[in-house]
Amino acid sequence: MTGMDSSAAAGFAAPAGFAAPTGLDGSAVTRFAPSPTGELHLGNARTALFNYLLARRAGGRFVLRIEDTDAQRSQESHLATVLEDLRWLGLDWDAGPDREDARGPYRQSQRGALYARFLEALERHGAVYPCFCTPLELEAARRAQLGSGRPPRYAGTCRALSEQQRRDKRAQGLPATTRFRVPSGRRIEFVDLVHGPQSFLSDDIGDFVIRRADGTAAFFFSNAVDDASMGVTHVLRGEDHLANTPRQLLILEALGLPVPSYGHVSLILGPDGQPLSKRHGATSVREYRDRGYRPEALRNHLFRLGHSSGEHGLLDRGSMARAFDPAHLGRAPAHFDAQQLRVWQKDAAHHLSPGEARAWLAPVLPPGLSESAASAFVGAILPNVVLPEDAEPWAAIVFGPPPALETDGEEVIRKAGEHYFEAAAQAAAQSGNDLPAIAAAARAATGRKGAELYMPLRLALTGRSHGPELAPLLKAMPAGEAHARLARFA
Repeated sequence: MTGMDSSAAAGFAAPAGFAAPTGLDGSAVTRFAPSPTGELHLGNARTALFNYLLARRAGGRFVLRIEDTDAQRSQESHLATVLEDLRWLGLDWDAGPDREDARGPYRQSQRGALYARFLEALERHGAVYPCFCTPLELEAARRAQLGSGRPPRYAGTCRALSEQQRRDKRAQGLPATTRFRVPSGRRIEFVDLVHGPQSFLSDDIGDFVIRRADGTAAFFFSNAVDDASMGVTHVLRGEDHLANTPRQLLILEALGLPVPSYGHVSLILGPDGQPLSKRHGATSVREYRDRGYRPEALRNHLFRLGHSSGEHGLLDRGSMARAFDPAHLGRAPAHFDAQQLRVWQKDAAHHLSPGEARAWLAPVLPPGLSESAASAFVGAILPNVVLPEDAEPWAAIVFGPPPALETDGEEVIRKAGEHYFEAAAQAAAQSGNDLPAIAAAARAATGRKGAELYMPLRLALTGRSHGPELAPLLKAMPAGEAHARLARFA
């Protein structure tokens, strides 16, 4: 930290038994640290992806840490959904709450003993102090500062309390948080991986809370201590955390702990330039997963939001990791484009193997369908499908009762005539659902060609004037179905 002296750490010794690890082989160790207080938002999913790629590009480690010290808002159901979403995205982690190792546990709610040892060390060195200010008092001070045109920060009310004054307040039963004593007249500088050189004055920060009144560690403290104790070398996170970094650098300096390289990624905005929210449509990974989006499609879209790359095709995870470069992370906000995501989704769907496509579309297939019929149907419609919902009406058309004709279809059927359909139905009865044989019989009977030959067949068989190729679609229909549908108009 350029511009910072080491007086706060002078003579400091880490708690007994603690040794700050480093990367296993000098490569990057990254982490994703969600709070289980809601669903995995697209912005957080992109943060996880970038940290995963940064680790994988050089054979490093990707750590999953759960920041669940907010007991009132953290829920196990949210945690389960976050883990499921990350697995669905293909972001496998090397260590985490379900994959413990010597650096764990990986849930902050289980790391209280470690935090207590570090807090005790800071107390011994006078780097922290108890604060008895009530929320009402803090809000009043904040409003007064804003009213006078000053940036809001803690006024230092409890900073200079004597030990006797502190004992008196404790005797009154007043709850106390623990604040970090920010040194005055300091400049905190670091080089951000995205935004470049950064500089903050300590006098603009104000003493901040590192332990809540209920005894749990606050974000600034637990986040910094965990990064150091888990050997994290690189932190990519949202740019809304940029102002938090100088506070965490001060904590790490005071504790004599290693400092990771920080990079603060631009926010994701909606098409209207506002922060991505429900008014823009789906915002969580679960919503896209439930709709049938492919994980590779969402990965490829997120990869290009705020990260430039010369790779233009659909990338697998290995290729994406090789192409990822923190130097290509942009400073400008990234705009989420639902239509571009559909382009990636279409590309991903059309790259599926037959088995993958059957599994993907299984929810919209009729129950009890044979594997051969399912394979024939999926093969017929896949070129026309972007999402499973696109296949659902075609499943009803192919396997359900004869569909009603779309608008203007009846006139096309009438012009074709009964003779046309008598020949077509007879050919269907003899050849099965074989389109070339059916079309040849209708042509021989009426002399029709091109669209005049095929459009009445398509309408009679599917009720639609457009859709997947008709020949493979007929192969997916139950035996005798083509004859029955054509015979209706004979």
